[in-house]
Amino acid sequence: MAVCARLCGVGPSRGCRRRQQRRGPAETAAADSEPDTDPEEERIEAGAAVLAGVGGGLCTGPSPPPPRCSLLELPPELLVEIFASLPGTDLPSLAQVCTKFRRILHTDTIWRRRCREEYGVCENLRKLEITGVSCRDVYAKCVNPRVNSGRFMKILPDYEHMAYRDVCTCLLHRYRHILGLWQPDIGPYGGLLNVVVDGLFIIGWMYLPPHDPHVNDPMRFKPLFRIHLMERKAATVECMYGHKGPHHGHIQIVKKDEFSTKCNQTDHHRMSGGRQEEFRTWLREEWGRTLEDIFHEHMQELILMKFIYTSQYDNCLTYRRIYLPPSRPDDLIKPGLFKGTYGSHGLEIVMLSFHGRRARGTKITGDPNIPAGQQTVEIDLRHQIQLPDLENQRNFNELSRIVLEVRERVRQEQQEGGYEAGEGRGRQGLRESQPSPAQPRAEAPSRGPDGTPAEDGGEPGDAVAAAEQPAQSGQGQPFVLPVGVSSRNEDYPRTCRMCFYGTGLIAGHGFTSPERTPGVFILFDEDRFGFVWLELKSFSLYSRVQATFRNADAPSPQAFDEMLKNIQSLTS
Repeated sequence: MAVCARLCGVGPSRGCRRRQQRRGPAETAAADSEPDTDPEEERIEAGAAVLAGVGGGLCTGPSPPPPRCSLLELPPELLVEIFASLPGTDLPSLAQVCTKFRRILHTDTIWRRRCREEYGVCENLRKLEITGVSCRDVYAKCVNPRVNSGRFMKILPDYEHMAYRDVCTCLLHRYRHILGLWQPDIGPYGGLLNVVVDGLFIIGWMYLPPHDPHVNDPMRFKPLFRIHLMERKAATVECMYGHKGPHHGHIQIVKKDEFSTKCNQTDHHRMSGGRQEEFRTWLREEWGRTLEDIFHEHMQELILMKFIYTSQYDNCLTYRRIYLPPSRPDDLIKPGLFKGTYGSHGLEIVMLSFHGRRARGTKITGDPNIPAGQQTVEIDLRHQIQLPDLENQRNFNELSRIVLEVRERVRQEQQEGGYEAGEGRGRQGLRESQPSPAQPRAEAPSRGPDGTPAEDGGEPGDAVAAAEQPAQSGQGQPFVLPVGVSSRNEDYPRTCRMCFYGTGLIAGHGFTSPERTPGVFILFDEDRFGFVWLELKSFSLYSRVQATFRNADAPSPQAFDEMLKNIQSLTS
């Protein structure tokens, strides 16, 4: 009984909590009258004391209990530092513990840190304190903008007295279908939304690529909406778009794997300086620069076009579920999400997945030329490309010759396999003109079959078997881009593991006259790969998105393939 009492944290006079819960009052009183130890326990403890006396030689009795350390005994400045590192939504419950905690939570240092870390408040908070506005009130205003003043215990939701049954039924169970990864329907641009449970909140985070061309930088993210329970035990949906704090919104689950959000106070999205100020703010957030810093006229047009188009969706958006690609032990690398450079369009998010002897890169975010949902690159893992020596790699004509020879071999294999030109698998030559690598294809290319390699089966292990030996031979092969091939990021790896033949999708503005052109897939390491677009004479570098996503796994490989077809059909 004493051991159980020590585990429960109660004294012998109170008895075991676990047993008290299972017994009635009479049984509990009888249990309290029983001795707190049994003979077996006393025998074990006596044996341990004898062993301690024999081994140490100095122990003549039971060792003194270790000193107890209570959180209340810590100095106030240390408690302030501890409380400042906790989520703001947990602090009201902490204030209910004792008078000392409540008094310490009146320290504005705690709330100043919460304002900056949770809401990105960039104002001079110390100046606000001088004028009589506490950071505690600023934080409370961010949580609930409809409240003007009052104690923070009354401003924040009363989580201390909130039953978990209400949380499960009114919040988590009701909105369980929107947890996971989603792609917003923003025309050709798409996006990546991650809906997660954060404490007693459900928050929708929009993931954004880093600023161009820093493809190796971590992803950026901002909240689009959040759902939480207030005192009335009803879920409240708040829109987080704009710069005036949370405001009233609405979420509707349209059908399976689809939901929509609507803002009921779009005036919170507007700025006092008008559209010009909104554009400059959006430009700093989206691109990390001002319009004057961008000297490329065509790039300015693309940026302005994106702002005008996406700003039309600030009041209502529809989201469609996406899954992370399933992983197999014999995949070339782990599939997943990658950030990639796309010339004047900036950085975009691509999903790399493996399908037997082929790998595909599907756009999660897109642009007016190749919209979100389309397969930007396709890699034929059966045809590995052996790069020439380092000096000949600088010769673009030499690389082009090697790739075109592989393409001709692929065509012959397709013809021998019975693929007919009428099915879109026939011959197609490259145009002699070379568009500028920094500009999209403005003119329509010559039409004809797309030359995409035929879909075939085969075991996934066959796709990697030909590449295992070069990958295990050493540190890798030296790699350098040919002269004349443009790259947004010159900080690409100078060694690679292996290369494969692939095709890249190019099209005119508005996804007109799309066609697949030959290229080279370069695997650098587990988290980076590249693609050389021969016809465009440009290079795209891809870096893995280092983030953990929950509720994003496909229920089956068939469900993932069906998802890819659905998002591609929306923009085809």
